[in-house]
Amino acid sequence: MYDLVIAPFTVPFMARALIELLLLAVLAGAVSVHVLMRRLGFVADAMTHTVFPGVVLGFVTAGVDGVFPGALLAAAVTAILLTVFTRSRRVTDDTALAVLLAAMFAVGVVLVSRRASYTADLTSFLFGRLLTVNRGQIVQTALVAAVVLLTLALLHKELVLRAFDPQAAASMGYRIGRLDLVLNLAVALVVVAAAQSVGTLLVIALLVVPAAAGRLICTRIVPITTTAVAVAALCGALGLLISYHASITYGLRLAGGATVVLTLVSVYLLTLLTARGARRVVA
Repeated sequence: MYDLVIAPFTVPFMARALIELLLLAVLAGAVSVHVLMRRLGFVADAMTHTVFPGVVLGFVTAGVDGVFPGALLAAAVTAILLTVFTRSRRVTDDTALAVLLAAMFAVGVVLVSRRASYTADLTSFLFGRLLTVNRGQIVQTALVAAVVLLTLALLHKELVLRAFDPQAAASMGYRIGRLDLVLNLAVALVVVAAAQSVGTLLVIALLVVPAAAGRLICTRIVPITTTAVAVAALCGALGLLISYHASITYGLRLAGGATVVLTLVSVYLLTLLTARGARRVVA
């Protein structure tokens, strides 16, 4: 059991990857519940693409060290523009998302095409390099998680009310636009935090699947959140172990980030199948 479960995480790069995944589990697990309540799955998916030009621009100007601030800038711009566009009655939500997604991702592609020598390196940010996570990236993720979780805790009541009864929230004096901006920024920050580990194309699973799995077995927000974090953390560790043993023991190379996502999806499907035949837990 030690060689199977514990020993792999004594390897430095595996330990760093595990710490990163546990931080992302807490961060994405909490945010995914709000994504579920507001049905923002498409928004989260769009943001995984709209940060791409920031990633490219940051990499071109400052190398790997510029990726995080570049992605952060693009994410902030996307969140602000999305909030502004969706507040207009003349623009539907799906139209605003489609325009932003097409424009921002196209800018990223144009930047990449202008510097062909960077294409291979930037591809890694689409799909992630989980096993190359360093201490600096872990610190960045921890800081993002602290800011996002503190914000969600302080605005928990307002965000929940906005999700279930926006008219009541507006009548009570809450600024709906500001609440939308806060949540959009939270989603964007998850994408930024996970960009260099699991990749921008795979982070959508972290923003949707944990809460979806929690919703299958719980009915209240706090238990759903707890379950979402637990599922994300468990699947992160399990996916890492599968990737490690497949690569080291059997010589079958499996990408760490993709394996974690497949594990997460598999656990969700298993939960979905078992939940149909079992009584839902009322927490």
